[in-house]
Amino acid sequence: MFGHYWQLGLVLLWILESTVIFGCCVLAFRWFGGADAGTLWLQAFVLATSVMVAAIAMGLFSRRLRDRTVGVVLRIGVSVTAGALLGGLLLYISPDHRPTWTEILGFVAIGLFSLTIVRLVTHGLIDEDILKRRILVYGSGNNAARILALRRRNDQRGFKVVGFIASASEDRMIPEDKLLSRDVPMVTTAADLEIDEIVMAMDDRRQQFPLKDLLDCRLAGIEVIELASFLERETGKVYLDILIPSWMIFGAGFRRDVLRRYTEAAFDLAASFALLLIALPVMAITVLAIKMEEGISAPVLYGQPRVGYGGRVFRVLKFRSMRVDAEKDGRARWATANDDRVTRVGRFIRKVRIDELPQLFNVLAGRMSFVGPRPERPEFVKELNEKIPYYDVRHAVKPGITGWAQLCYPYGASEQDATEKLQYDLYYVKNHSLVFDILILLQTVEVILFGKGAR
Repeated sequence: MFGHYWQLGLVLLWILESTVIFGCCVLAFRWFGGADAGTLWLQAFVLATSVMVAAIAMGLFSRRLRDRTVGVVLRIGVSVTAGALLGGLLLYISPDHRPTWTEILGFVAIGLFSLTIVRLVTHGLIDEDILKRRILVYGSGNNAARILALRRRNDQRGFKVVGFIASASEDRMIPEDKLLSRDVPMVTTAADLEIDEIVMAMDDRRQQFPLKDLLDCRLAGIEVIELASFLERETGKVYLDILIPSWMIFGAGFRRDVLRRYTEAAFDLAASFALLLIALPVMAITVLAIKMEEGISAPVLYGQPRVGYGGRVFRVLKFRSMRVDAEKDGRARWATANDDRVTRVGRFIRKVRIDELPQLFNVLAGRMSFVGPRPERPEFVKELNEKIPYYDVRHAVKPGITGWAQLCYPYGASEQDATEKLQYDLYYVKNHSLVFDILILLQTVEVILFGKGAR
């Protein structure tokens, strides 16, 4: 939906918490204010929407959230407080709908308490089997074993493996106790086990492909999905080692129509102008800090060739965070953890992503997008193109200041990291949409606040 796969448990949790926070707002304004019904419902809608947007930005509905109770409560507190302030500012524009500070504080107290209780009560419910697809895997070789390898809780929120049916032509990589009998028709087994979906995970489909069994299952209302699409949906990335060209050519996604191009351009311009207005004071302070540390004649901006849309090279702009002689030998190097080339000011601005702000001018010039794959240096791109299959597919869209790979994977500084990040980039290139861009932009707030992946 909207170019992105949504986990049912998290969607239901968002609906529940949205309803609760809306009720909290109505209750608080009833207790601490005297607004008429029309004003009250508008105030409640604006404040509740602001809080839920802040909750998304704080990662409370991210499949990657792994915080314990204290961390979750802290995120809820920040979300309710920030959402209440944002909503209050929006309502302040209209004199007839301005809430009082008493109403705002009352809403924050009730909202924080209520959302904490709801989250603690429902903590385990979003992982309950009742919300998961019951899947049957056809295959017992290396491909089938990939599903068993998805051991993280966040990767298993959408499904429950009921069992595997072995293919006679494959080497067994699945434990015997997880294999189901092949003596009865597959449709009978699926019906008896209340299977929702069958995942085709054969290592070689050219041998003994169960065409009739799968057709019977489809006619019985059971979905059939191939392994690449299943893993893409459940993990948010495209696995390179099982990717075949026909899946990319004939499958859904990898579209870039006229409407998408116009909405992308409008989103980039609006977001860039808005952020630039907010960030100007921060950018001025950054310029001053760099000058104070390294001298009045020290350059503030750092320009570097990067590969962009269609493989074209452009010059990316950043605040300089490394010494002027960082690459005096002329050899391109990846940034590493605790890199000694980084200045004291540079270490801070890289941590909170302030060094990326001048890239807004690249977005306004049309060379970059707000959301997209991270642009890499030509030297690295040439090397990675030769070693990693489909690496040049990431250049089918404009590079971005933030992106899906930046959210899902830490900073990469090796060929292996580039391969992992490419799998997330391919997911974005395949599924990108305006709603997906907005979701990524909101979740980037969490990355900035918690300094994830910076070097």
